[in-house]
Amino acid sequence: MMPARLRIFPAISRNRDPRKYVGELMRVAEFADHNGFEGILLFEGNDVFVEPWAMAQHIMAATKRSSPLIAVNPVYMHPFTAAKFVSSLAQLYGRKVYLNMITGTAISDLQGLGDQQSHADRYIRLGEFVTLVRQLLANPRPVNVSGRFYRASNLQLRPRLPPELMPEFLVAGQSDAAQRVAEETGCIKMQMLPPDLDRGLGASGMNFGIFARESSEEARLAAKARFRDDPDDRELLALTVENSDSVWKRRLYEGQSGELAANGYWLLPYLTFQADCPYLVGSYAEIGARLKEFAAKGLTTVMLDMVADGSEMRHVCKALKASGIF
Repeated sequence: MMPARLRIFPAISRNRDPRKYVGELMRVAEFADHNGFEGILLFEGNDVFVEPWAMAQHIMAATKRSSPLIAVNPVYMHPFTAAKFVSSLAQLYGRKVYLNMITGTAISDLQGLGDQQSHADRYIRLGEFVTLVRQLLANPRPVNVSGRFYRASNLQLRPRLPPELMPEFLVAGQSDAAQRVAEETGCIKMQMLPPDLDRGLGASGMNFGIFARESSEEARLAAKARFRDDPDDRELLALTVENSDSVWKRRLYEGQSGELAANGYWLLPYLTFQADCPYLVGSYAEIGARLKEFAAKGLTTVMLDMVADGSEMRHVCKALKASGIF
């Protein structure tokens, strides 16, 4: 049986220039809208230049079908506020959104915000957050909850959201606590592309980038020209890892090589602070076949790191289309 069509959410590679941030996001969002992508991933954090909910509205107003994947961290808002935003966007544009539920930000940012919860407790809070948002959006009656982190008494959101516009929730964390919350709340579990590409596929969502050309050799040469190694950039990543309790960041960082593996797995863009995930490098046909294999093992959803350059995005599209399920 043919695997279901992959839902792909592009994300722009790391951008440290606020003057270019909105332009790059819009360029990728409009490209995605015209080329069959589900939406676009929008990051959240103290260092993100534009609040993702504001960016989501800007994108939805400029596109015809885009359903943004919006990062949501309970440290920044109450579940009622998130539900209200979801409902508002549904009423304005008649489209659903996806919510990428996260707990992570720099330790210094958490301290600055006065959030002193442990890593495990932040995931307990995340689970309560997802549950309350869902109830507020779907329940025609007032909601009453008494959780550890959230309490609600006869709280009601009007109007009730139609079932087809209900958001889908993703959990991007890689820790045991993150996986447990994803399981308990029925969220889409995300994982990083594994180095062996074959084993360790235990989630329906995956995060990676694609660098593709007509031939494998051409792709490898072009990838190395685009993402160059730099000691200063590696030092920048080392500093961010020290300032984080993120399990996935440490797993990628510790004991990993920047060499481009024979199977196309490449971590250098991450190690040099140019991307937040590994890359898959190869020919259109090789990457297309690999995506089809992933889908046959249960992959449905991809957060796809992309260079915000028109020619590079077209190369990525050719690789996606070679899979036959995009």
